Amino acid sequence: MPRRRKGGFKGRVALLHAIAHIELNAVDLAWDIIGRFTHEPMAPRFYDDWVAVADDEARHFGLLADRLAALGASYGDLPAHDGLWQSAQKTAHDVLARLAIVPLVLEARGLDVTPAMATSLRAAGDEESAAVLDIIYTEEIGHVAAGWHWFEALCKARGLDPTITFRALVSHYHSGPPKPPFNHEARARAGLAPAFYEISPAILDA
Repeated sequence: MPRRRKGGFKGRVALLHAIAHIELNAVDLAWDIIGRFTHEPMAPRFYDDWVAVADDEARHFGLLADRLAALGASYGDLPAHDGLWQSAQKTAHDVLARLAIVPLVLEARGLDVTPAMATSLRAAGDEESAAVLDIIYTEEIGHVAAGWHWFEALCKARGLDPTITFRALVSHYHSGPPKPPFNHEARARAGLAPAFYEISPAILDA
């Protein structure tokens, strides 16, 4: 993947395109977790939660597609990576691994970086795009919260410690621990404690 342009009009389009790609992948990931893990003894609310997530992610993609169109662009104009789907493939055999990596690492990372992206868009005079990111940021807290709820519940059902299990899964399925700086306030609203996600590389290597 070439480096994304930063700054200026093209940089803003590239940023919105990259986020749109993430949101479109998130739609697929939400439906995939519903269809892939039907053999697990899940409560009906598990599927209800991820249907709601898929609906949110589809709406987010639509909002971003509209903003790209307003700027004379469209999704597909620029190249995009397949890192999110690679994570889906790596965790396709275990719902705990999927929950650990997708909502609790990748989506939680969005809580850390989205406010700064919205700020940069406002600084460039693009209030409309910043407002879209505000919506995404607020609703992604609920998505991370759903991931945490089900990860914790499944760990308890299997007699596993959630923090120890999370660290083991991150070590195995992700390229390093979650990256600081962290948005502690948003993560706390999603139910995540710093002791859960603040992991040093030395701990993962142990």
